[in-house]
Amino acid sequence: MAAVDAPAAAPAPPHGFMRFLGGIERAGNRLPHPFWLFWILFAVTAVASWGMAEGSLGVADPGTGKHVAVRTVLTVNGAREFLSSVEQNFVTFGPLGTVTIVMLGVAVAERTGLFEALAVKSLSRVSAKYVVLAVALAGALSKFLSDSAYIILIPLGAIAFQTVGRSPVLGMIVAFVSINAAGDANPLIAPGDAAFAAMATEAAQTVSPHASVRPTDNMYFTTVSAIVLAFVITYVTEKVLARREHTLLPDDAEAAVESSRPAPGPREVRALKLTGLAALAYWGLVTLAVLPRNSPLRAPDGAIVESPLFDNIAVFLALFFLVIGFVYGRLTGAIGSNHDVPAFMADGLRSIAPLLVIFFAVSQFVALFKWTNIGTYVAVRGADVIRDAGAPTLVLFALLIAAVACMNLLITSGQALWALVAPVLVPMLMLLHISPATTMALYRIADSCTNSITPMSTTFMLTVGFIQTRKKRAGIGTLVSCTLPVALSMLVVWTVLFFVWWLLGIPLGPGAPVR
Repeated sequence: MAAVDAPAAAPAPPHGFMRFLGGIERAGNRLPHPFWLFWILFAVTAVASWGMAEGSLGVADPGTGKHVAVRTVLTVNGAREFLSSVEQNFVTFGPLGTVTIVMLGVAVAERTGLFEALAVKSLSRVSAKYVVLAVALAGALSKFLSDSAYIILIPLGAIAFQTVGRSPVLGMIVAFVSINAAGDANPLIAPGDAAFAAMATEAAQTVSPHASVRPTDNMYFTTVSAIVLAFVITYVTEKVLARREHTLLPDDAEAAVESSRPAPGPREVRALKLTGLAALAYWGLVTLAVLPRNSPLRAPDGAIVESPLFDNIAVFLALFFLVIGFVYGRLTGAIGSNHDVPAFMADGLRSIAPLLVIFFAVSQFVALFKWTNIGTYVAVRGADVIRDAGAPTLVLFALLIAAVACMNLLITSGQALWALVAPVLVPMLMLLHISPATTMALYRIADSCTNSITPMSTTFMLTVGFIQTRKKRAGIGTLVSCTLPVALSMLVVWTVLFFVWWLLGIPLGPGAPVR
């Protein structure tokens, strides 16, 4: 296979903004390795918590009304309590289990050549410029995969770009920002929507006891948003990031951008077709298993969205990729014996070992940040600023989006941040005749975009790890410099889209007026 060392055309001379992005990349990449960076942040948080605790800082929890004080780990009792949870912090760290379980299945599908053959076959007639839109739309429709989307779509984005002769690193970046947009802009209903609606309902009932917010209350708005954001990602990628694509070529010549990759032969094509039937059969069986109201895949009350199926989607996805990888591997000869399957799994886990090392440091920092209550303090104080602004409606909306987006740089769990700010924002805006569904839509806008630019996000660091498998010298600065223009563009366009939606009075979802 012939590798291309660089695009044929020389890149255009950088203008001011391109130099600015290059400066961000250089500055960011001078930061310590993520493993050490998070230990530094751990130390800073520990010292900050001591100062804030000494100042007796605290807030009233909006949900319970109880006083929540900032506490410090720099005392005998504090250190003893935190040290006793170090192992638990790592073992129960959410992304650790998701990444490990899903990779067991993905590794089999990847190492049998299924992903590569599928990408080559599906993109054989796709122009290189349309691959960006294809990956962006795939990311924007990935919400039902939850955090597993990052494990699955980021490597697929690399393969898709590589197949049409573009940088696989850029493909990873496009997939990453698209999945983040999908977190809150998607036509599908996922467990997160149910959780958002439940918390909004609880907050709204402090003002109106009969208020109710449904998971579908933002469906119209999020469906349109998913399409709009996919085109925004495509436009910014082609107009801005493509000019830096020559700096994103992978290190390994074998993994470099390839302009000519042979199409699957008759054996591979037949295997792909039969693998497709196996995929349909798998999900058909899962669907049949979910149909009975007393199915073990449902919740005790018969609910499907909040159920063992969706709560443990990583397990079902891992099994899915294991099945299709096994079928394809047996049909093509990539799996010659049953010993190959566990060998592929082990090889897949070895490939993510650097991520697991980083996760240990990240898990301790995240646990400390939560344990000290600094996150709660920052979120509640930020909500207070919005409440006291007394600005016109659209200005208030803009301030709310900006404030929550800034909070999201620190508290990157969408549900955790919503749990903190919803009890303040929902009742406050209801008193201004703004429905809870509208507040929830505003929160969605602010919640998604800044996840792409903050190293505080575990998925951000996961993506850095993925990129470093292709380009070892890449770092935090590489990802920030590429995601910043996309994230800011999404934030601006999405905000404008909501303002137009508000002014036209279009319902946000079935039976959910925008005002």
